[in-house]
Amino acid sequence: MVYPKMRLICICLLVLGVLCLYFSMNNLSPFKEQSFVYKKEYGNFLQLPDIDCRQNPPFLVLLVTSSHKQLAARMAIRQTWGKERIVKGKRLKTFFLLGTTSSQDEMRAVAQEGQLHGDIIQKDFVDVYYNLTLKTMMGIEWVHHFCPQAAFVMKTDSDMFVNVYYLTELLLKKNRTTRFFTGYLKLNEFPIRKKFSKWFVSKFEYPWDRYPPFCSGTGYVFSSDVASQVYNVSESVPYIKLEDVFVGLCLEKLKIRLEALHSKQTFFPEGLRFSICRFRKIVACHFIKSQELLLYWQALENSREEDCPPV
Repeated sequence: MVYPKMRLICICLLVLGVLCLYFSMNNLSPFKEQSFVYKKEYGNFLQLPDIDCRQNPPFLVLLVTSSHKQLAARMAIRQTWGKERIVKGKRLKTFFLLGTTSSQDEMRAVAQEGQLHGDIIQKDFVDVYYNLTLKTMMGIEWVHHFCPQAAFVMKTDSDMFVNVYYLTELLLKKNRTTRFFTGYLKLNEFPIRKKFSKWFVSKFEYPWDRYPPFCSGTGYVFSSDVASQVYNVSESVPYIKLEDVFVGLCLEKLKIRLEALHSKQTFFPEGLRFSICRFRKIVACHFIKSQELLLYWQALENSREEDCPPV
């Protein structure tokens, strides 16, 4: 009598183990785990910039991820590379991407700033680092819905130097208008599994051992048709909090290959020591403080190209 009972218990445990394995394997797949699927209509727009892209569409739209406390950085960018200008006959426009905060004072201040400058895109999600994918996708959604007429889009951060003159020159030389994506190429990156790292990603979030090719989130540039394609495919790829990897997953699904903008390095996500002649021939440099940006930009504006030896 004991043996049939034990056999029944063993069978039940075996069935339970198989079920647990089945559900754990299914939960590891972000395609099936609903809480890790990006929803295209996530959040409502709280602020939209003052621009009609159907009238005089910009050649290049720069989307800058920012936060409520980074007013000084936004003001420095507005006075330097983010100022609306015409470069080689092409119009450039810069917008700032923000979410929401629990501080009503900060929310009011950003609303007033948006009314004053007309350059803020804001949606109803909490503005924290781990929602950077939502913030970036908000910018891509805005291009898709409101500014598909732009030729190119750059996504970058608020602690960046961007040489919009050289970027425009290189884009015109490249002469690519569709399915184009460039930046600092990361072609062989692995998930960081150390729990105390800022970029930690668990096996549950991303079960695979290698990331797809992607460009450093500090600054990447793409033809505007890519914005619509990424937006449309975004719900069918694994959601991940690392926005540059998430965009890379979208590009992989779309079979869009990354391309170098120039034969020489022009994007510097790890930073670069400033010199006038060096910064004349770069596109983007990370770790630039607001005061440094103002000084560097003024130095470049006051210099002459002929003072630098040909590269």
